[in-house]
Parts: sequence; structure tokens; C-alpha cells
Amino acid sequence: MIKKGIIISDKMNKTRIILIKKIKKNKKYKKNIFCNRRYFAHDEKNLYKKGDIVFIKKTRPLSKKKR
Repeated sequence: MIKKGIIISDKMNKTRIILIKKIKKNKKYKKNIFCNRRYFAHDEKNLYKKGDIVFIKKTRPLSKKKR
């Protein structure tokens, strides 16, 4: 599954934190609920900077938090 998000932090070496926004709809009350999820992603060459839009996908475990 490929997800689209925005890089919110590039302070760590070879690691980026990506924010993915998702909208859920409540069936009972018919309201939209906004959910945010943060993912750690591996960036071997440190190419991406804060504010870039990126696509990520699931991979084998690279560290404790990067999956």
C-alpha cells in the first residue's frame, strides 16, 4: 500500500518523519473526523527536505521504528 504524506522533520541522519492525513467518516453522526499519523521513513542519501511531498510504502524492518 502506497501512502502520500508531507515531511515534517529532517533533523535525523537518513531518517525522515512523514505526516499522513486521513479523513474518516462517522456513520452514526455523519461527521468527518481528521486523523493524523506520523511515520518514520528511511532516506539513504538525505535527498528530501522538510515540506516535500513524498510517497511511502511498507518494507522490511530497517530499525526499531522504520518499517
